[in-house]
Amino acid sequence: MTELSAPLLFSHGSSLAHRITLAPLTNQQSHPDGTLSDEEYTWLTMRAAGGFALTMTCASHVQAIGQGFAGQLGCFSDDHLPGLTRLASGITAHGSMAVVQLHHAGRRSPREIIGTDPVGPGVDEATGTRELTTEEVETLTADFINAAVRCERAGFAGVQIHGAHDYIICEFLNRSYNQRSDRYGGSVENRARLLLDVVTGIRHATRADFNVSVRLSPERFGLHTADIIATYSLLVATGMVDFIDISLWDSFKEAADEEFAGRQLMELFAEIPRGDTRLCVAGKIYSAADAQRCLDLGADLVAIGRAAVTNHDFARCACSDANFVMRDLPVTRATLRAEGLSEPFVDYMSAWPGFVAE
Repeated sequence: MTELSAPLLFSHGSSLAHRITLAPLTNQQSHPDGTLSDEEYTWLTMRAAGGFALTMTCASHVQAIGQGFAGQLGCFSDDHLPGLTRLASGITAHGSMAVVQLHHAGRRSPREIIGTDPVGPGVDEATGTRELTTEEVETLTADFINAAVRCERAGFAGVQIHGAHDYIICEFLNRSYNQRSDRYGGSVENRARLLLDVVTGIRHATRADFNVSVRLSPERFGLHTADIIATYSLLVATGMVDFIDISLWDSFKEAADEEFAGRQLMELFAEIPRGDTRLCVAGKIYSAADAQRCLDLGADLVAIGRAAVTNHDFARCACSDANFVMRDLPVTRATLRAEGLSEPFVDYMSAWPGFVAE
């Protein structure tokens, strides 16, 4: 049995001290231009100091038009380099692997934030989204790659490509929404082309031991689980991805897709041959026992979200105490401030039912 405290080596040479990582969490703390704020620096470096083996930023947009929420950390311009460099140094100083999650919100980009119509693989009248041209998809690919190179220059050890939660790469994977007739539409292979081209480009443009991962949604958002299983296997086949992070929402839930009725989602992905690619899972992991159960079910590492908000030292505590459990909910605003959250972040968390005591 693999223990939470066991070290983990990735296929391209980087390694983790143990199996507990910080999930990428929206926190709305950066400046309007996407530059790093002191508040976001404090939030993330406090988690690194709290023992997380890998500390990942919030989703960081690779194009200005891809911003998904207010106060989002940007990585689309060299203007972001000073803050990114400071953040990478601050995380690394605590012995944690520093990783940026690369993101484009696609049709989920609010028009009032980006100042124009959002873009996606196709037209979406509900959101006013226009369809990207083939040339614009090629530019998007290049901008993901350029953002990764920028993050490497800043001192980060790796990047994660956000392919989940109905953001732009997830939208391309969606067979119902993506009705394109060019090379980015049709078969699973074509719908995954943007993602695969981004992975390949980043791997070729960065140093050999740069950590490259991908986050996927296995269901919801109009996705078919079979398509995501196929995409997972395509990513493994490249040999270029260090780990794949499956955003389960509930790590122990059964599949909603009728084709896989009665099967646990984590089990579906854990049984897929993955060679040296590692499997990460996230979703309602609230205790050391929950995290260990994920490893016992076949995951290689876990990503902690809400429990990392309430307990900045969740990773250190869970690795040293098999009975450790996150703070009971709801938590007070004062507790969250003591845990390194600014007022905007506390306000954001208060929108989650039952999280903040009012």
